[in-house]
Amino acid sequence: MDGKDEFRLDGKVALVTGGARGIGAESARVLAAAGASVLVTDVLSAVGKETTEAISAAGGTAAYRDLDVTREEEWVATVEETVATFGGFDVLVNNAGIEVVKEIADTSHDEFRRITAVNVDGVFLGCKHAVIAMRPGGRAGRGGSIINISSVAGMIGVPWLSAYGATKGAVRKLTKDVAVECGRLGYGIRCNSIHPGVVETVLAESFFRKNQALTGAASLDDVKSAFTAVHPIG
Repeated sequence: MDGKDEFRLDGKVALVTGGARGIGAESARVLAAAGASVLVTDVLSAVGKETTEAISAAGGTAAYRDLDVTREEEWVATVEETVATFGGFDVLVNNAGIEVVKEIADTSHDEFRRITAVNVDGVFLGCKHAVIAMRPGGRAGRGGSIINISSVAGMIGVPWLSAYGATKGAVRKLTKDVAVECGRLGYGIRCNSIHPGVVETVLAESFFRKNQALTGAASLDDVKSAFTAVHPIG
């Protein structure tokens, strides 16, 4: 057997949040390339549709839907559309997220609530409705895999990222609880978190620029070099 055959997802159905660009878009492309049917969701409609069209042009199966991950009624409708469109629901990638790059003393309570709503509430709602659909007796009912995108910022201290780091730490712990609960209940649902380092996305570029302003770094390249240096593989 070709080693890649072990990772085929033919017949599987995946939903990706924050799938318009960055890590979410690449996740959607990889899932589709492995044979899964993918529902790409985001609040960036135009970019999300472009991503979906690119997946389809490459021979994959994908559709796009707007999804505000902070609204439970939208989650309910999105899961229903996933099952209705593709005939199942096997994989959820909870990727949607935002950041606040500020000293904690300058971070407003409204900013903290907003980032928590997207990064924590959104993941909670995704896990909840994925479990409802994937568990025995659910609309899909054949188990599945929930993948929550956390961050290294949820594991170590990072200056100017207190609000973001707090949410990513919460995602890490929520993931563990969901995984153990689904295991104990025999649902056949895995739940794992992934903790990326700095990946060059639109969000990361914004972080670099804000970091430069906060630290007084001479150039954007200096900021990028500093973060590159802390990654073991550069």
